[in-house]
Amino acid sequence: MRSRTANWFLCKIRYEKTMEDGMEKKVTEQFVVNALSFTEAEANIIHEMQSYISGEYNIEEIDRCPWGEVFFDDKENSDKWYKSKLQFITIDEKTEKEKKTTVNYLVQGATLEEARKNIDEVMGGTMIDYTISSVSETKILDVFEVIMDKS
Repeated sequence: MRSRTANWFLCKIRYEKTMEDGMEKKVTEQFVVNALSFTEAEANIIHEMQSYISGEYNIEEIDRCPWGEVFFDDKENSDKWYKSKLQFITIDEKTEKEKKTTVNYLVQGATLEEARKNIDEVMGGTMIDYTISSVSETKILDVFEVIMDKS
C-alpha cells in the first residue's frame, strides 16, 4: 500500500468504446488525474487517454475531487475505487471534549472489505484515532499519477 497527496481532478470523458461483442458504443467514463489547475488536468487526461482512445472524444466535465489523498493498492486484481469518509477524533485541550473532523479519501481495492483493510493498513501507521464512517464504490475506472517535470 502507498498513498499520495496531491490536487486531484475527476474527469468525465465521452468516446466510442469497442465493447466485448465488437460493437462500438458511446460511453462516458470517469478517471482521476493529479494537476495544479483545471487546464493542467485537461492536458494530463488527454495525454493519459491518447493510447486508449482512437477517434473522437469529448471531455464532458472536470471537477475538483473532495479528497486530497489517494490510497493505492498495487495488487493486480485491485481494480475498483472506493470513496471513504474517516472521522479523526481529537480532544480539545481547553474544553476537554472530543472533536471529530471528517476527511475524505479515495481507496483502491478489489472488494469493499479489502478497501476497508487498505484504509486500516495506511492509517494504522499513524497515531491518529479514527473511525471509518463510510466506504462506497465509485464509477471511477482509473487514477493516473502524472509525475510533474520540474525542469
